[in-house]
Amino acid sequence: MNQLPGTLEALVVRTDFSAGGAWDELREALFSPNKDGFLANVAIVDDRMYEGLTADQALGLIPERYQHSLLVLADAVSMTSAVQPLLVVDLWAERGRCVRVAAAELWSIENNLSGANMDFEEFVDAVDDDGVFRGF
Repeated sequence: MNQLPGTLEALVVRTDFSAGGAWDELREALFSPNKDGFLANVAIVDDRMYEGLTADQALGLIPERYQHSLLVLADAVSMTSAVQPLLVVDLWAERGRCVRVAAAELWSIENNLSGANMDFEEFVDAVDDDGVFRGF
């Protein structure tokens, strides 16, 4: 498996290809601004080469030039749940720690971590009973 691209944006890597319609809906959620106009600064990786990629495997594919504090996986759970809970992987504070984030709320974690306004731990502590962060 090839190394992930080195981008200035946080990567959202598609790892599940079972539901094309769900992927289209997830992409729409990612690129639709919230009511205040906020968007996640992300780049999409939509390549079957990464099908089934896990968070642990992804850690070994991150290039040195990738400077973002997180990596996002759009896995089978993301594709089959109504809230589209993406798997966000911490790359700085506790490398490899994960939290699920509703696709429509990815902007919150991406914007706040990239601006050093908040820590990954704050999002982990704010998940709902089902383990998904849906906003503050």
